[in-house]
Amino acid sequence: MVEDEDIQKMWVGIKEPSHIINKTKKIMWSMVQFKELQMMYICALKEIRTKFEILDTDFNLLYKRNPINSIHTRLKSLESILDKLTRHNYDITLESVIENIHDVAGIRVVCSYIDDIYKIADALIQQDDITLIKRKDYIKNPKPNGYRSLHLIVEVPVFFAEHKKNVKVEVQIRTIAMDFWASLEHQLKYKKEIENQASICNELKECADVISATDEKMLKLRIKIDQAAKEPTEEDILLDKFKKLDMPIG
Repeated sequence: MVEDEDIQKMWVGIKEPSHIINKTKKIMWSMVQFKELQMMYICALKEIRTKFEILDTDFNLLYKRNPINSIHTRLKSLESILDKLTRHNYDITLESVIENIHDVAGIRVVCSYIDDIYKIADALIQQDDITLIKRKDYIKNPKPNGYRSLHLIVEVPVFFAEHKKNVKVEVQIRTIAMDFWASLEHQLKYKKEIENQASICNELKECADVISATDEKMLKLRIKIDQAAKEPTEEDILLDKFKKLDMPIG
């Protein structure tokens, strides 16, 4: 961390009016503090990502398959943060960012099946050090444009060298099909000067409904296959676990 005395040394020999130096110092401190804030959110993302990776490994041991297909993290840019603060008439301060912007740090977990979404979400929320702040289920209650995903705002403690900080992270959990639709919809939404925009929006909504129906059908097929499979004996289970002893964990 940059100390005040380090900054003071930078001004030795600089011949500028004191008000200009003070203003420059203030700007520099703001930049340093924002960088430290980013580091805090990056650490929180690492904490949450690790939790999901552990859950995925555990589910593989329990159910012989990995429920998580991929995990993506992102940090909101300074431009996006300032835009959101301005749109909601929040103070332009670091304290305001921490208090009001809950999606500075975001993690997207992509699952194979719909039931995996809720299993993974419940397993995360039940952990002792996770606090659920907000939950929005856009799978059971899709957005008007057809968007589907489970959104969670959670708070996780991050332990630094000399202190602990509770940090908020936005978690989005969706299926591969939902992620495919959301990615393409996001690209198309930012195309400029689109003709027949209303018609395109309607077609996108139809695609979302088709994808949702496919997700439901794939889940039913997997359940049928699971039910049709022979129930393993105690010896089968023991042998399967024994075979995995030499498998790398992770």
